Amino acid sequence: MTGHNIIWPILVHMFTAIVLLFCWRKVAAQRVASVVGNFVSLTISIMLLHQVWNNGIQTMQAGNWSAPFGITFVADVFGSTLVLLTSIAGLAVSIFSTAGISKARMRFGYFPILHFLLMGLSGAFLTGDIFNLYVWFEIIIIASFVLMTLGGRKPQIEGGIKYVTMNLLASVIFLTAIGILYGLTGSLNMADLSLKVAQVQNRGLVNVTALLFFVGFGIKSAIFPLYFWLPSSYHTPPSAIAAIFGGLLTKVGVYAMLRVFTLIFVPDEFVRTTFTIIAGATLLTGVLGAIVKTDVRKIFSYLIVSHIGYMIAGLAMFNEAALTGALFYLVHDIMVKTNLFLICGLIFKIKGSLEFKEVGGLYDEYPKLSLLMAVVLFSLVGIPPLSGFWPKILLFQGGFSTGNYFLIISIIIASFFTLWIVAKIWAEIFWKTQPQTETVQADDLAPMKWSRKTLLVGPVLMLAIVSVYIGLGAENIMAVSHHIAIELLDPTAYINAVLGPVAAP
Repeated sequence: MTGHNIIWPILVHMFTAIVLLFCWRKVAAQRVASVVGNFVSLTISIMLLHQVWNNGIQTMQAGNWSAPFGITFVADVFGSTLVLLTSIAGLAVSIFSTAGISKARMRFGYFPILHFLLMGLSGAFLTGDIFNLYVWFEIIIIASFVLMTLGGRKPQIEGGIKYVTMNLLASVIFLTAIGILYGLTGSLNMADLSLKVAQVQNRGLVNVTALLFFVGFGIKSAIFPLYFWLPSSYHTPPSAIAAIFGGLLTKVGVYAMLRVFTLIFVPDEFVRTTFTIIAGATLLTGVLGAIVKTDVRKIFSYLIVSHIGYMIAGLAMFNEAALTGALFYLVHDIMVKTNLFLICGLIFKIKGSLEFKEVGGLYDEYPKLSLLMAVVLFSLVGIPPLSGFWPKILLFQGGFSTGNYFLIISIIIASFFTLWIVAKIWAEIFWKTQPQTETVQADDLAPMKWSRKTLLVGPVLMLAIVSVYIGLGAENIMAVSHHIAIELLDPTAYINAVLGPVAAP
């Protein structure tokens, strides 16, 4: 795979979406084309990461315009890893959707819009241009808004309005920050900005611009106090859609934050203190919101908010161990959060509800499936040696080395409450006897055809296996995370790859 082929993860989803548009009313063809497209994307993503890992950072200059004047695509280990995780989550959601999404939604363009969303995510992870990062964000917003409101039910429309309003506000702030940055430097290429921002004499304006980027990305990442839109919207669409949202959409904001605040703006003491306060508040307010909820999807929505705090905490500490922990947690969280919302879809199909007072007895009815779900829940908590355990050790190490005891205490409290919340879910959904309510059971897996049952349970099993591998093969994930952390702390290799060795400081 050469440098000019690094945009294939983007092109595969674009071509798949176009093919799906020609199969608008052909549900069976859409199902097959979507799964095949995601499988091809996964194959190409593996090849891309293998190429970058062995041969170094790959770049492509669109139209052969040399950087910093043209549009640059960059595939480093960080971006390539997230493209791979996007492909894994996309494949799982696509397979689940073939049985978990209604035919009516499929006929209204569910699958092509899903692939446009995955295209936008891949583009955001591979772009080397700050304005094109904004463009990819807009593609993500448009596609995700359509998916969230597809079907037109009142809760979806209400949640979609909150979602798109806050994300458009974030886009306005992001675009304003880009305009100021361009006025200061005359460049939009991120590698070039890394050099030019350091030479700007007006450091006060640079810091204000950095904080504008932080607010814009913070809204998209759902950090404190800008997170209220997420729990109000992520529980409204079908579980397959919520899975791709919960696993990936907030993480693209975290990716942008990590990229910009290591490559362009190196945080000073004031910025790191601000990050510390917001990370701790995000960790704590998220779990406190989850404690009082009785709907499983609302609980998981608040846990998305809380666990974003782990990644912001790594950026706040800004040392090798902490960044490695934040990156490890990012890998873990994408897989687990995607799977949790797929699990919600399975529970809803079996029980017809996700409210504690209306469901129970799942372990008695489906013991094997319940144990599979338990693996995912234990991974979420971080029970040793599962995937959520190892990044916290690295974050503790980073916290002790910087003396940041506020974040250490916040992580401990958030972890304890997450354990308590998961124990409550297990007691209410799995162990408790099924309440005698008038809730109509939505489906039953037992008499279901084995093919449809496989399409629903298979993706959960696939992502659970990935999560188990992340935990049991932690040394491999840690090696990748450490490699990325080193590249983020010293962006010389990135700058050299984009601009050439003579441009590096």
